[in-house]
Amino acid sequence: MDFTNCKANKSIECTVTSCDHHCGTENYCSLDAVSIGTHESDPKVCQCVDCMSFVKK
Repeated sequence: MDFTNCKANKSIECTVTSCDHHCGTENYCSLDAVSIGTHESDPKVCQCVDCMSFVKK
């Protein structure tokens, strides 16, 4: 992603700098919406929840 043209969505905070949708020095996502899911059949803690919109840089 070209960070100079990154449009930070101030409604989606994100600190995952290894994601292609992360806005460089701003801790926001550039997507209009994200998809949240889980890798567990019965999630009980936040570590069981995943951003399904993640794209590795």
